[in-house]
Amino acid sequence: MTQLPSEARSWLIGHGFAVKNETVWQEALTHGSTGNARDYQRLEFLGDRVLGLTIADWLYQRHDGTEGALAQRLNALVSRSTCAALARQIGAAEHINLGKQARDDGAADSDNILGDVMEALLGANFVEAGFDASSALIRHLWLPWVKDGTGTSKHPKSALQEWAAGNRRKPPEYAVIDRSGPDHAAEFTVRVTVNKVGEAEATAGSKQEAETEAARRFMAQFG
Repeated sequence: MTQLPSEARSWLIGHGFAVKNETVWQEALTHGSTGNARDYQRLEFLGDRVLGLTIADWLYQRHDGTEGALAQRLNALVSRSTCAALARQIGAAEHINLGKQARDDGAADSDNILGDVMEALLGANFVEAGFDASSALIRHLWLPWVKDGTGTSKHPKSALQEWAAGNRRKPPEYAVIDRSGPDHAAEFTVRVTVNKVGEAEATAGSKQEAETEAARRFMAQFG
């Protein structure tokens, strides 16, 4: 595995990551398309758990509602789209180590990859600095999302389900009508239909996110 570039090291330190063993951080920034034996997947697995526990404890300490409300906020705050948005905000894309074809395909701007890299960086920080330091870093990075109420509004799919029931319609039906792009940067187009009302479509980096956006668009048009 290649050495961590000096600009990547400075960037990581500048955003509060505890860089000691550069090999760990190079692994966190390396995508499988490079062909390297070690990529970010193991660190992503670890970082996902550190993030989930930190956010869950944070919301519990803030007394942010019932179990259902807590779960709704947790799911929104640790979602791939939130992780990807934060990765974009701190400028992670330019430091990801990608194979040529993956980069040419636009993988550096993929929600799937950016979200995974964000979690891998948290996993690397846990390996380097432990849970307390990593939890403090997460609280610093995620503070704007927690303060702006991410996850407090009703999930679009739940809102649509309730709207359909309240209007005596059959439950909404979701269908994947297109899948495009390579596996590492796949995009799904989903159509949601409510019988005798209408339909809406959306495209996103995962089936779940496309369904969510399609439900949001349906409610904006018909709700």
